[in-house]
Amino acid sequence: MTTQESQQKKPKMTRILNGIERVGNKLPDPFMLFVYLAVAVIILSWVISLFNVSFVQPGVEEKVFIKSLVSAEGLQYILTSMLDNFVGFKPLGLVLAMMLGIGLADKVGLLETAIKSTIVKAPKALVTYAVIFTGILGNIASDAAFVIIPPLAAMVFYNIGRHPLAGLAAGFAGVGSGFTANFMITGTDALLSGISTEVMKTLDSNIVVTPVDNWYFMLASVVVLSIVGALVTEKIVEPRLGKYTGKANKTFEEIKPIEKTGLIRATIAGLIYVAVIVGVILIPNSPLTNEEGGIVPSPFLSGIVPIILLFFIVVGVVYGVTVKKIENTRSIGFLMGEAMKDMSAFIVLIFAAAQFISYFDWTNIGSWIAVSGANMLESVGFTGIGVVLGFVLLTAVLNLFIFSGSAQWALEAPIFVKMFYFLDYHPAFIQAAYRIADSSTNVITPMNPYIIIVLSFMKEYDKKAGIGTLIALMLPYSLFFLGTWIVMLLLFVFFGIPFGPGVTVHL
Repeated sequence: MTTQESQQKKPKMTRILNGIERVGNKLPDPFMLFVYLAVAVIILSWVISLFNVSFVQPGVEEKVFIKSLVSAEGLQYILTSMLDNFVGFKPLGLVLAMMLGIGLADKVGLLETAIKSTIVKAPKALVTYAVIFTGILGNIASDAAFVIIPPLAAMVFYNIGRHPLAGLAAGFAGVGSGFTANFMITGTDALLSGISTEVMKTLDSNIVVTPVDNWYFMLASVVVLSIVGALVTEKIVEPRLGKYTGKANKTFEEIKPIEKTGLIRATIAGLIYVAVIVGVILIPNSPLTNEEGGIVPSPFLSGIVPIILLFFIVVGVVYGVTVKKIENTRSIGFLMGEAMKDMSAFIVLIFAAAQFISYFDWTNIGSWIAVSGANMLESVGFTGIGVVLGFVLLTAVLNLFIFSGSAQWALEAPIFVKMFYFLDYHPAFIQAAYRIADSSTNVITPMNPYIIIVLSFMKEYDKKAGIGTLIALMLPYSLFFLGTWIVMLLLFVFFGIPFGPGVTVHL
C-alpha cells in the first residue's frame, strides 16, 4: 500500500489535522517565530500608519491612531521597553515562582508519589474525565492552572500506558478552552460583570450585572464540557496520536514504605496549611477578604499564586525531609535551582514572545481589529438570535488577536452591550455569549503566552514536536467546545432557562 493510499484510508478529520501539523511544523523554531512575528508587527504598523488609520476607543469615545514602530517614537519604545517587556511579562514571574514550589515538590518525588497513589490507581475509564474536569475547575487558581495541570495530566497518561501528549492536550483544553466555567464564583465573574455594569451606567443605572448572573450556565458548562472534552480526547486526539513509542524519564516505580509515610505527612501538612488560610479568611476584618468580607474580588484571589507557591513548598519540604531528600536548608535551595534549570528554554522563548505581544499592544493593531470587527457586525443589522451567534463567532476570531479576556471585553462591551440593549437583550446574557467564545479559542491563539510553556512540556515526550503539533492537537477541542457551548446557549434561550438568578435572555 502506498503512502498516499494509506493517508486516504485515514478519517477525514485525521487527514486534516495531520496536514495542519505538517504545515505548522514547517514554521521556524518557536523563538525565531516570535522574532519574525515581532518584525512583522513593526513593518505592518508602519504600512497601516501610512494611511492614517484610526478608530474610536469604546467607552472613552476617544480617537486612537495606529502607531508606527518605524518612527522616532517607535524606535525609542523598542529600545527603552525591551527589558521591561521581558521582566514585566506577567507569565514569566508567575511561571518561575510556581516552578520554585512545584519544582521542589517534583525534585523530592512528592508529585510522583501522589500521582501513583491517586489518579494512576483510579479506574482508567474515568481518568480522561477527571483530567478535563480538574482542568476546568483549575481556573480558580487563574493562570497558575496552565502551569500545573497539563504536565501532570501528561505524566498520568504516560504512567497508565496511554499517550502522554493526549493527557497534556486534555489538561490544556480543560484549563484553556474551559477557562470561564466553574462550580464556584471566580475572579473572572467579578471582573467581567464589573465591566458590563460600568457600561450599563451610561444607559440604565438600574441594571446591574452581578458576579452570579452567569452562574447557572457555567455550572452546567462544567459537566457538559467535561464529557465533551473526554470524548474528543478518546475519539479524536488519542487515536490520531496512536501508541506512544518514545522514552521519557517519567516512569513510576512501586511506592516504598518511607514514601507512603512522606505522603501522609505531606498531606497532613497541606491540610494544616489550608486550614490556616481558611481560618485567616474567616476572622473578622480579615486581611485576605474585601471590605464586605467576601473573596470575590479580594487579596486572597489576587495573591493566589504566592499562596499556592507556599503550599507546594510546605508539602515539598515535609515530604523531602521524611524521605531524606532534604537533609538541611541548603538542599532546599539546591533542589529549587535544579528545577529552574529545566526552565531555561522557556525563559529564552519568553524574551522573544514578550517583545512581539508588547509591540502588538503598543501599536493599537489588536484594538483596531477588535473594534473594526465589532462595528462591521453591528452594521449588518440583524435583530434575532442570529446576530448573537454572529457576535460569538466574531469574538472567537478576535480572541486570536487579544488573549486577555478582560481587555477584550473592555473593548467589545461598550459596543455590543449597548447594541444588544437596544434590541432588548439582557447584558448578562450577552456577557455569557462573549465568555464562551473568548474561552474556546484560548488554546490555539499565538497570543496565549502559555502555549510556549505547553510546547516545552510537549518536547519532554516528543523532541520533534512543534507549533503545528500543538495546534493540530488543540484545534478539535476549540471547535467542539465552541460548538457545544453554542448549542447550550441556544437550549437555554429556547427553553427559557435562566443564565443566573433572575437572568433571562431579554430584559
